[in-house]
Amino acid sequence: MGAGWTDPNDGDPKKNYPGEITFYVLVTCIVAAMGGLIFGYDIGISGGVTSMAPFLQKFFPSVYHKEALDKSTNQYCKFDSVTLTMFTSSLYLAALVASLGASWVTKKLGRKISMLIGGLVFLAGAIINAAALNIAMLIIGRILLGIGVGFANQAVPLYLPEMAPYKLRGSLNIIFQLCITIGILIANVVNYLTPKIKGGYGWRVSLGGAAVPALFIVISSFFLPNTPNSMLEKNEPEKARAILKRIRGVSDKEIEAEFEDLVAASEASKAVKHPWRNIRNRKYRPQLIMSMAIPFFQQFTGINVIMFYAPQLFKTIGFGDNASLLSALITGGINCFATLVSIYGIDRWGRRFLFLEGGIQMLIFQVLVTIFIGWKFGVTGQVIDLPKWFAGLVVFFICAYVAAFAWSWGPLGWLVPSEIFPLEIRSAAQSITVSVNMLFTFIVAQLFLTMLCHLKFGLFIFFAFFVVLMTLFVYFFLPETKNIPIEEMTLVWKEHWFWRRFMPEDRPQV
Repeated sequence: MGAGWTDPNDGDPKKNYPGEITFYVLVTCIVAAMGGLIFGYDIGISGGVTSMAPFLQKFFPSVYHKEALDKSTNQYCKFDSVTLTMFTSSLYLAALVASLGASWVTKKLGRKISMLIGGLVFLAGAIINAAALNIAMLIIGRILLGIGVGFANQAVPLYLPEMAPYKLRGSLNIIFQLCITIGILIANVVNYLTPKIKGGYGWRVSLGGAAVPALFIVISSFFLPNTPNSMLEKNEPEKARAILKRIRGVSDKEIEAEFEDLVAASEASKAVKHPWRNIRNRKYRPQLIMSMAIPFFQQFTGINVIMFYAPQLFKTIGFGDNASLLSALITGGINCFATLVSIYGIDRWGRRFLFLEGGIQMLIFQVLVTIFIGWKFGVTGQVIDLPKWFAGLVVFFICAYVAAFAWSWGPLGWLVPSEIFPLEIRSAAQSITVSVNMLFTFIVAQLFLTMLCHLKFGLFIFFAFFVVLMTLFVYFFLPETKNIPIEEMTLVWKEHWFWRRFMPEDRPQV
């Protein structure tokens, strides 16, 4: 635990709202969480498509020449191309911008409307990409995909904690991350199979496959209820009371305490006319810092080096075309199944434990990957024949690293920011979280192949440095938030050794 920090869960939380998980809220949260499928599918599909020879021949012939024909090219630099990385990273820049507009839509029109918009725009992007005839069409399609991701990532992480009982908020929220990993796994399976399609059109099937999860989101958004918080923001108190009673599965009397707190939070929210201005107030300083620091560190774990470019990375360390896609499929499967560990343990072991354990495990295996790749390739990156035991060991190290991320910084990077914000700044703060996440996702995606070319195996040390920083940050500055009702979250800041100085009771707001 951080120095001088007191766990607010050593005793009972201040409020203990009745209500357990109901079938209705379980189904609702699972359906809503499937908004993560579009994000995951895109993360997984990009790397596989950009390793397919017909795709490279059509859109990036210079990269195809270096990768397939010029065997003298340094292995570390064979995929270094600004236009190729722009294809991957343009989506995240579009998502960054879209999330700012999605903040207003989510607050004024509701979470489910944001999901609907995200699904429709993502669907349009998938169709354009599948039909692409030139790079311009590819980039336009990617931008539309990014807008869809921006809206979905803004709405779903807010929707889930507002619907879930507070004691199971962590597990239900992490279903969103599980859906992201399922999307990645499905994409890896698709990428493994589509190169076998005759005529060289497999890449079109891979890109067009994004339309399937987009259609699911569009259709399901018509049937999802709005959250009680969202209904109160739209001045629908009776509807809010009715849906709260249904999702908690208790009587009118038993929901009264929670409903009164939701109404109070809603009134406080309506009194804040400028949430973007108010979020800078001193009393929101802890949440503002977390909304920026957590998504920043999440991207600098280096996970997207694996998820975006797994096939290229495995090719770089000597795997053949089929073997590299198969290895990416294996890491996608590990990513998916390891997320189940987080769903099981998040409300039992707490957020801090998983953050810290995951950080230590990622650091160990990043260092091991660095040592082994540096041992075989050095700084010259010359093509060599790798023994099977070496290739298998590298895949194991990468899988252990991916598993650590999948049960720690992957799901918690979305869960913790979404559950710590008061209602009056929740939509604006979530927009900051998504924007920071997408900004640094864009930077990592855009620079990775160039950094790999110049830093070579030292690239993994670069990311390991940030893993050390973020683990120390969690140890000292992140309080435990499990079993705290979402409208009572100020308790954790008031009892934290560092953040309590920013709370109004301890020091006047400036």
